Amino acid sequence: MSVTAAAVVLAAPSYADVDTDFANQLHTYGIYGQRDYNAWLGKITCNRLGGIDADAYKSAAFLSKNLPRGTTTEQTWQFLAAAIGSYCPDQMPVLTSAAEPR
Repeated sequence: MSVTAAAVVLAAPSYADVDTDFANQLHTYGIYGQRDYNAWLGKITCNRLGGIDADAYKSAAFLSKNLPRGTTTEQTWQFLAAAIGSYCPDQMPVLTSAAEPR
């Protein structure tokens, strides 16, 4: 009985760290940098989507000014998609509407 109790006490809680998962996803796109900065930028991007940035194109323009020099247009859009998926999935329609023909 005490062995079972010890196992329960020693078991670590299982949960995901969204910021780490976001950083890992960015790494698959070749986007590196400080984990905390990228997480902050992703969260700010989500906040902007609700007001300052009326569409995904404006968010991408904001990101292109704040991501490291040398970040490609494709990586900027990948960052935007990852940020929305990680921090504000309710904003996914903003991203999908950008993919539609104008």
